[in-house]
Amino acid sequence: MLQLNNVEVKYQNVILVLRGVSLEVPPGKVVAVLGANGAGKTTTLRAISGLLHTHEGHVTRGGITFEGERIDHLPPEDIVQRGIIQVLEGRRLFAHLTVEENLLVGAISRGYSRSQVRDDLERVYHYFPRLKDLRRKTSGYLSGGEQQMLVIGRGLMSRPRLMLLDEPSIGLAPLLVQAIFEVIQQINREDGIPILLVEQNAHIALEVADYAYVMENGRIVLDGPADQLAENEDIKEFYLGLTQVGERRSYRDVKHYKRRKRWL
Repeated sequence: MLQLNNVEVKYQNVILVLRGVSLEVPPGKVVAVLGANGAGKTTTLRAISGLLHTHEGHVTRGGITFEGERIDHLPPEDIVQRGIIQVLEGRRLFAHLTVEENLLVGAISRGYSRSQVRDDLERVYHYFPRLKDLRRKTSGYLSGGEQQMLVIGRGLMSRPRLMLLDEPSIGLAPLLVQAIFEVIQQINREDGIPILLVEQNAHIALEVADYAYVMENGRIVLDGPADQLAENEDIKEFYLGLTQVGERRSYRDVKHYKRRKRWL
């Protein structure tokens, strides 16, 4: 459904960030991209959604196709019209609008009737009942978890054919992270929406994903079915903090990991 083929990205025609990235998202699947800060994960999503141009970035080599059509040189509004919706990192909302007004903003890109918009609102409230209770509350006063629910719900209002989720767990308590990722799984399972998930929390990402890629320094260094990667000894040690016998290790013990990674 989505394919990146040997994609290279530069910012300001100088800073090389992605170095030959290739990945794909099959229909109906959840695909995770794992990696530390600065690995190139968010840049990958920007390249797909067209938001690179707003950061003076460009795809300088390779190509991105969605359902067989090249999209890497299209403006963001055209990509949205094709059904690719990015939920940005940082829970970006219209803080002065109510919860329901923020959700309705997500439907602006469509031309559906009021009854269809009402149906979509109810669908969002089905996934996030808490938002229905808060629908008349000003969004700027929501908690971090509630705001994360809202930005995902706003993305659903666009009736996406592909969702790009950027770090949905960031800044949230573990119980909230678990709850939100359960809903992400439910959305994928019930609506069949394929999801490309960028996430630093490798443990939760590998639980919900069907397939995963590991990115470092702008390159894909490892990929495979998520359940297999979860059992990979390198992933256990460097991303899950586990030794070969399953014991947790401290950051002090693994902080020099780059010298010993088998893929470097």
